[in-house]
Amino acid sequence: MPKINYIMENFIELLKHRRSCRHFTGETIDKESIEYILKAALMSPSGHRLMPWEFIVVDDKEVLKSLSVSKAAGAALLENAAAAIVVIADTTKSDVWVEDCAIASINMQLAAEDLGLGSCWVQIRFRKDAEGKDANDNVKALLNIPEQYYVLSIVALGHKEREAKPFDESKLQWDKIHRGRF
Repeated sequence: MPKINYIMENFIELLKHRRSCRHFTGETIDKESIEYILKAALMSPSGHRLMPWEFIVVDDKEVLKSLSVSKAAGAALLENAAAAIVVIADTTKSDVWVEDCAIASINMQLAAEDLGLGSCWVQIRFRKDAEGKDANDNVKALLNIPEQYYVLSIVALGHKEREAKPFDESKLQWDKIHRGRF
């Protein structure tokens, strides 16, 4: 086995411990932590370095409550999050905005875990609210997002109410790995 440096070893531990967190303590997150998480997003790779993403930080409890009903299922946790980062893209800038925003979203989640915070991806793209209205339209109206932008996700953030079990490496699906050809 090749020698693994300290950073890489810690990165695998970070991946093992990053679990979706849907239960938060209610404690606020300091400004420096939010900036650290945003820095991770802004450092994300982007196709042709076009960086079509933009981020809206929401920490107002009433707005978080409104976001929690922006889609029929899976957004309720936003009501109790300390903050959320809405991930949007100017769809006129890049044809790979979905991929770029997805990478930025997971980088934010990894940064949150690095700080000991919990996070959860809330899918908005292609989702509907309880009345069948497009979740993207709901979030755009709530946050005054311009027409050419599309909402991919919302990353919920907060202090973890409880620690989840780390990923069990014995459950890695090595049979999904192919070499050279399928």
